[in-house]
Formats: sequence, structure tokens, C-alpha cells
Amino acid sequence: MSDFSIKTFVADDSGTTAIEYAIIASGICLVIVGAINTLGLNVAGLFGTVTDGFD
Repeated sequence: MSDFSIKTFVADDSGTTAIEYAIIASGICLVIVGAINTLGLNVAGLFGTVTDGFD
């Protein structure tokens, strides 16, 4: 039989590291999405200025 118990479950911190990496990755994703959103709005404004110049 396995030697698994509540004590070994509580002492095991391998899942904690995975959760920490997931939190870091989600934070990085939020920063990337925010930067892309801001850049997209700036590019849209630039294209609007260029098309207004052709009118």
C-alpha cells in the first residue's frame, strides 16, 4: 500500500510552485494584453490621420 497521509500531503509543496508560476504567467499576459491594446489604439489613430490626409 502507499505511504500517503495527510501529513505528507500538507508537507508537499510541489503544487505551490506551479500555482506561483501560473500567477506570474497571468500577470505577464495582462501586461502584454494592455500593451497591445494601447499600441492598437495608437496605430488606429495614426491610420485615421493618414486617411484624413487623403480626403
